[in-house]
Amino acid sequence: MEINIRKAETSDFNQINALFKELAEFENLPEMMTNTVERMVAEKDYFNCFVAETSDNQIVGYATYFFCYYTWIGKSLYMDDLYVKTDFRGQGLGSALIQKVISHAKETGCHKLRWQVSGWNHSAIDFYKKLGAEVNGVEQNCDLVF
Repeated sequence: MEINIRKAETSDFNQINALFKELAEFENLPEMMTNTVERMVAEKDYFNCFVAETSDNQIVGYATYFFCYYTWIGKSLYMDDLYVKTDFRGQGLGSALIQKVISHAKETGCHKLRWQVSGWNHSAIDFYKKLGAEVNGVEQNCDLVF
């Protein structure tokens, strides 16, 4: 199977939003997923995403990210989500997506890439450690939703 990793386009938002819902289900937090395609279109200037697409134009994975600034290190990239549909896991798509994010971070002059992983997601933790990531378990999420 041939997979293309590319930057997301507005025309992809329906498929990507459906994958957002799948991820929320996978995380057992479906009620937390309140984003809509309409919101994505309205806020598209803030949406950065790479997708994994099959030869028949099915999006089967994505990585979302944004630029940030950390006081201790400077310009960085934060990967918000990395998700691959269940049936497509184990085929290197997660690796291809994160490598695309890593390359983008380096090409744009970032000094660090940061992301989070749920403590219960042992396969993801193992995957990230194999990449050389430090999974430190020090920080906790603080969310204030409006």
